[in-house]
Amino acid sequence: MPVGVTDRSPDPFLAQAGDDSDDGSTLSGDAIDTRFFSAFVPFDMQNWARNNVPLLTAVLSVVSLALVFGAVGGVIPDALLPRASDAVLAAIPHLNAAISAAAIATIVLGWRAISRGEVRRHRRFMLASFGLFTAFLVGYLYRLVLVGTAEFPGPEAVYTFVYLPFLGIHVLLAIVCIPFVFYALLLAATRPYEELYHTRHAQVGLVAAVLWLISFAMGIGVYLMLHHVF
Repeated sequence: MPVGVTDRSPDPFLAQAGDDSDDGSTLSGDAIDTRFFSAFVPFDMQNWARNNVPLLTAVLSVVSLALVFGAVGGVIPDALLPRASDAVLAAIPHLNAAISAAAIATIVLGWRAISRGEVRRHRRFMLASFGLFTAFLVGYLYRLVLVGTAEFPGPEAVYTFVYLPFLGIHVLLAIVCIPFVFYALLLAATRPYEELYHTRHAQVGLVAAVLWLISFAMGIGVYLMLHHVF
């Protein structure tokens, strides 16, 4: 994915952002976008990360997908994880459905915030979305390693012609969105706000948000077919 491409005009999602503190005072781009990153990451590492966003995106994406496929393929032994009670394991799909619904809300609110120029709120909502996504993934992988995949309880015809295609699209979108999400987050974490005009943050972030929304919504659809519809 390209980095450092200069847009000749500001993106509409960023055009009005800049004055957004809760008390009405103006926050600089540095304070909004890089304060947390700078506080915990050494300066040399900050520069390296700033200049290697595509590489970091690739590494994080590969590691994330390796964990997912390792869990699905049974490569991760269940003996490595402490086993929760059956009640906790049974509750994880329901919890993950609630997490997905919450993530849909935070993504929409984050999108709405940046369209209004509310940079700080946008940042909070998108970080919350990523936190919810991480919580979902941890719960999903934990149950997958210990229990395995869920069996579809409905008719064979519905399984073949409805459930499997629906599940396949959901999984594909979930996989595709991962590098877009990491790329947008890393750009925002390694640059002050003003410099994001000269990157693909807004464009990539828009793609990530759309894919994220569809994937979370379809995940809820999979949950309903597995646990409530049939």
